[in-house]
Amino acid sequence: MRFKTLIAAIGAATALSSAAYAQGYPERQITMVVPFSAGGPTDTVARLVAERMSADLGQQIIVENVGGAGGTLGAGQVAKADPDGYTILLHHIGMATAATLYRQLAYDTLNAFEYVGLVTEVPMVMVARKDFEATDFKDFIEKVKAQKDTINMANAGIGAASHLCGMLFQSSIDTQFTTVPYKGTGPAMTDLLGGQVDFMCDQTTNTTQQIKGGTIKAYAATSPERLAIFPDLETVTEGGLPQMTVGIWHGVYAPKGTPAEATERLSKALQVALADEKIATAFGDLGTTPSSAEEATPAALKEKLESEIARWKPVIEAAGVYAD
Repeated sequence: MRFKTLIAAIGAATALSSAAYAQGYPERQITMVVPFSAGGPTDTVARLVAERMSADLGQQIIVENVGGAGGTLGAGQVAKADPDGYTILLHHIGMATAATLYRQLAYDTLNAFEYVGLVTEVPMVMVARKDFEATDFKDFIEKVKAQKDTINMANAGIGAASHLCGMLFQSSIDTQFTTVPYKGTGPAMTDLLGGQVDFMCDQTTNTTQQIKGGTIKAYAATSPERLAIFPDLETVTEGGLPQMTVGIWHGVYAPKGTPAEATERLSKALQVALADEKIATAFGDLGTTPSSAEEATPAALKEKLESEIARWKPVIEAAGVYAD
């Protein structure tokens, strides 16, 4: 009888503690780790979302850039952080591909995090130096295949979105190119603008302004349908490569063990942020759209991560590209 009374008392105390936590959270600023350099496409998305989430939470979210190793350094830092709701991670599709791409990870991708929700899925665009001679995407494919021994393809480093899209492109056309990895999207784009590299595949969040300015040439979007921001740009499906359809999705995570009250509150703040018209406009200018309220949930993000790990595993294994 005493034992049952003790258990009941512990349960009641836990419930009261949980309720008090939920009522008070957050009580101080939150750090959102972005595992890539400042100014890149994922950083741009993170800062837009963090600002609007801060307003809803009543506490500021500070964005901290922890770049390196294709995003795994920043993700690893969050995996080891105190699970108190005050350190979170905004990561892109690399969260899924790293599970296969890296032989040794400092964390278990599926089990080291709690899920908050999906943020957006950014389409990618195949772009080339502005004087590239191809007239359309089919012509582009023919020309790069014919010049495979002399042409080169840039990317922002192993595990970056541009690297993943590049692997998918090579797999789709069964052709290997000399690849030039950079330490970030910025320097890769700089050399593409200068004509030091021939082409790359990157997110609209990083290519839109250059395409509009005519400083690079766009050949195809990786989205299922044509982009509203570039209605005249054909899709990879229209160009004969439906298997290359891909979006660089972003999600928010917290360390494993973070109280459910915190992840639920963060998820609600994320939903509020993504429903804001200013966010929709800002995302639209970058060629993407916010996730829906149903997608900005822990369950939706968990399902997405699991399915994307399964999708990319055979692509990476076929390419035989791994990182230590």
